[in-house]
Amino acid sequence: MKAFHEIRSYDSDFMVWNSSYENISFLAHWHKEIELIYIRSGSCRLHITDHIFTAHAGDLAVCESGVIHYSDSYDMDNSLDFVIFDSNILSPIFHNPNFVHPLITKAQLESYGLSDRLRELIDTVSSELKRKDPYYQEVVTSSLQTFWFLLKRHHPKANLDAVPDDRRSRMLADMQGLLDYIDNHFADNITLDYAANCMNYSNSYFSKIFKKLMGTNFVTYLNMVRVEHAAYSLRHTDSKITEIALNCGFNNIRTFNRVFKEITGCTPSEFLLLPDPDTYKRTYYNRRSGAQEFVENDSLTLVKNFQTNS
Repeated sequence: MKAFHEIRSYDSDFMVWNSSYENISFLAHWHKEIELIYIRSGSCRLHITDHIFTAHAGDLAVCESGVIHYSDSYDMDNSLDFVIFDSNILSPIFHNPNFVHPLITKAQLESYGLSDRLRELIDTVSSELKRKDPYYQEVVTSSLQTFWFLLKRHHPKANLDAVPDDRRSRMLADMQGLLDYIDNHFADNITLDYAANCMNYSNSYFSKIFKKLMGTNFVTYLNMVRVEHAAYSLRHTDSKITEIALNCGFNNIRTFNRVFKEITGCTPSEFLLLPDPDTYKRTYYNRRSGAQEFVENDSLTLVKNFQTNS
């Protein structure tokens, strides 16, 4: 399911993607690619694994391969540049630098001599991917490699010897495995007890870790997965609403109607009357704000923020 284990579509087998947005957040997800988020202006509240911070204009956030990350910035104005690229572009030993912190501030970038290089990198990737002139892949690759190696040279890295059993990496791997299981078995009776047991945690500790990593509690997450599948079935099959509810893990139609409306803002019957054929893709935005919508023609994880007067 793309909204959480994101599998991005590329124009070719050259797996580099770039885009810029204003006033967006993005939902909890992970992917194998490395993601660079440059805050061109404004501020952005980011959660990257167990790090929670606010990045400001001129800062860079680095999402290493496989980490869970999201932005809850519906109350902020921002302009963000994204560069996402396949880690295989780098030498295998450089895939994950294990930075001590995913935020590289404007002051740090300036001290490393990388502020101008970062802006040049974004401009180069953007223009080369658009024009696709001869050797554009080589130009983009060399630009990414040069910036990445210089960043790795300067930015502090975690002392991996201090954590010999690598508990953090195992915890993230176990969480990713659980999310994959939910994506494939959402119709089953997946209880909090079962999920906590999958990670060998107590219920209370699991709930704390899940909320910290995903930005929502376990039950809400599971319901959002089920509702997305239900919404798709409503649009693309002739199955009855009761049948769809049962096939998506809901025990009865009353619970299904209530949860569906909580997440999408309308009942299943009302949903069927909506004109937008892709409305099912919007089933996640209510967990952030009623004044958001998904960015057109892009990942389900990206949501556009609208400031409202209260």
